[in-house]
Amino acid sequence: MSLVFYWHPMSSATPIACALAELAVPHERVRIDIRAGEQRTADYLAINPNGKVPCLVVDGTPMFEALAIHLWLGEHHGVAKGLWPQDGTPARLEAMSWCTWAYVTYGAVIGRVWLATTDDALRHADHAAAGIRAANELLDVLEARLSEQPWMLGEAYSLVDLVVGKVVGYGTFVGAAVDAHPAVAAWLGQLQARPVMQGEM
Repeated sequence: MSLVFYWHPMSSATPIACALAELAVPHERVRIDIRAGEQRTADYLAINPNGKVPCLVVDGTPMFEALAIHLWLGEHHGVAKGLWPQDGTPARLEAMSWCTWAYVTYGAVIGRVWLATTDDALRHADHAAAGIRAANELLDVLEARLSEQPWMLGEAYSLVDLVVGKVVGYGTFVGAAVDAHPAVAAWLGQLQARPVMQGEM
């Protein structure tokens, strides 16, 4: 199987880079300089019409949403490594639910916070505060989960921890702190200490 990974360091492609490293999946890596606008060139748009990173080309067919790539990597490479649950199991349903929760539900809230604190046209203190409150309510849900078990799916680390942890970790960067959620904070600390999470990916 041929895999070509289009990425830029310290971007939304970083979680995919970490997953590929965690799984030790052989792949070719192509750096797209998003600061220079390479993601908007005709050549790149022909591969990824969304004009963003990450993109993973699998045997010539591109995938261009991080969540889709994560789920595909889990299914095709994670099961054999013990880092993704088998199809047809309750844990597989939980894995899909929590990964989607991270990118869609929590990620949307964090996106609102980021815009309300950094975008000149949308900057608004009240909107930012409302976003932080919404993030804390969602962190309550995650806290309840991690208060019962050390990792997202139980006693062992999985790609679900990487996926959820990367989104929650980015949330702390934009102002959604986890200090009031001790189980989340402890889990996030363990996750960020893993070797694949170190350095620029």
